[in-house]
Parts: sequence; structure tokens; C-alpha cells
Amino acid sequence: MLIGKPPDIPSSEITPRKLFDQYYNRRRFLRSALSTALAAGAAAVGAERLAEAVSPRVTVQAGTKLQTIYSPLTTTGEELTSFADITQYNNYYEFGVNKGDPSKNAGKLPTRPWTVRVEGKVKQPKTFDIDALLRLRPLEDRVYRHRCVEAWSMVIPWVGYSLSEFIRQCEPLPSVKFVQFLSYYDRKVEPWSYESTIYWPYSEGLRMDEAMHPLALLTFGLYGEVLPNQDGAPVRIVVPWKYGFKSAKSIVAVRFLDKQPPTTWNGMAPNEYGFYSNVNPNVDHPRWSQKTERRIGLPFYAQRRTTLIFNGYGDQIASLYNGMDLRRNF
Repeated sequence: MLIGKPPDIPSSEITPRKLFDQYYNRRRFLRSALSTALAAGAAAVGAERLAEAVSPRVTVQAGTKLQTIYSPLTTTGEELTSFADITQYNNYYEFGVNKGDPSKNAGKLPTRPWTVRVEGKVKQPKTFDIDALLRLRPLEDRVYRHRCVEAWSMVIPWVGYSLSEFIRQCEPLPSVKFVQFLSYYDRKVEPWSYESTIYWPYSEGLRMDEAMHPLALLTFGLYGEVLPNQDGAPVRIVVPWKYGFKSAKSIVAVRFLDKQPPTTWNGMAPNEYGFYSNVNPNVDHPRWSQKTERRIGLPFYAQRRTTLIFNGYGDQIASLYNGMDLRRNF
């Protein structure tokens, strides 16, 4: 569900962090109380009925709230970007090349029914229904920095769980070294894709150790609600230490491979977009610097800031790239 805002309300006044934290802490308190009550009555209710009470088997429709738990992996100490900015300033070229186009056009994306195919080097090919994925693990609230290759950034309260939890369910073979993600594509639904010269469907990929890192998120929502279409509904990945285009949206297929997969931007312009695309202020894009970024939604004087190596997540993930030349493997 796309929630609009009247034009006379500045984005900096929408969903301030203090109010969201109050709401978030209240939900945590209620969940804790519910868990205590359920534990006390578990013997009488029975394990199966208890699981049903904690994770009810319902179909989540667009615009509904998601039941979540707190994640210790969340980023703290930064002001959240408003819901309006997150949903109205997007890169989603299937729905238009301008930042405001996806919020206008992505309503045509059919998010139910939705399935994700698992292909390639796996024990057995599988297909997951989106609602089965939502029930696979408890959904977590995680605030992550989101850095675009165009040198702008946001701080987004995502909802999901570690991608590794899904990958384990896929049962990849020991020979697998990479995982590829393919996005939804239908020319009838996304005629704006003709405005670009991209080869469709959109493809992205990760090395398996990257995909299995706890920070890599299989994502179903933001701000406690299901993902808006323009933000990659109904399921996407978020890899917070990489530039945003690495976080594939609206995923319909996941392939496990023993070789590095072709990816959209790396294939279009390999001199500009590397396969790894880790946020790195020391490696500029050929057409602009990556040393600073502009935080969307803040007052103009406060937007510009220094880009952090690995987007500030170096303590957690830098070891993945020990011994690699990050200028060559950009």
C-alpha cells in the first residue's frame, strides 16, 4: 500500500525516529508479555497450537503490519529516513528511470500469488510460496544504512531475517560457490523498461560466504509493514555493506552455481560496476567521486557526509575480503 503525504508537510517531519522508537518499544513489550503468557500455558495448549499462536498461518496482504522481533544486528544511533522518502525516491528501472517514477508506476506489480523458484546445484529444485517464506523464521526489525552507487544514502528500518536461513532450506550442493537472484519481469506490467537499455530480467549475485553472512537480509517489509511495490515487493534482499543495486528486488528465482553468475550492471558497464560493489570511498565511479554521500531527507546543510568503508559495517564483514585487492575487485 502506498501512503501519500500532503504537499505542505516536509519529509523531515514525517515519522520522526522518536515516535517510531516509542511504537517499536511498545510492540517489544507486548510481544514479551505475550511470550511469557504463552510459555506459562504451553503444557495445556500443546506445542503445535503454541506455534500456531506465535506464528499464525495467515496470508499477509499488502499494507498489513508484520509481527516482528528485535534483532541485535540492527544499526543504532542514526535518524531514520522518513517513510515518504523511502517510498518516493527509488531506483527501480523496470518502472521508470526517474526517482519518482516507481512510486507512480509500480502499483501494477502483482505481488499475490507469488512464488520463488530454487534452481541450479541443489539437492532438489524447489518452489517456495511467498507466505511460506514469511512463516519460515521469525521476522526481525533491522535498521540498516542503505548506500546508492549514485552517492546518496538512507537509513531504513527493514523487516526480514538472515538470507542464510532461506539458503539452508534450499539445500545447495557442496560445489556451490555463488548464488544468483533474478527479478520479476513482464513487459506488459513494466512497459517503462523500454526507457532503458538494460538486459532484462534483472540479475544480481553474491559469493556464497557473502550470502551466508548474518547481515545479508531476506527482506519482506519496512517500517513494520509489508514492502511497498516500488521498494521491491514482496521479497528482496538487502546487503548493507554493498551499493544498493546489489540488493535485488522482487525476486522470482534463486540459482546456486559453481561459477560467478552474470549480473545486470556488471554486464552493462563492467568498468563502472564491479561484481562485488562494496561501498568503498577509495574507489571512485568513473563519472563521480564516492568519497562523500548525501543523506536523503535531512536539511540541505546536514545532508553531505563522509562515505564509510563497507558502509560502516567493516567490523562485521571485512574479513570476507582478506587478501583481496579491493581496487581491482571493486
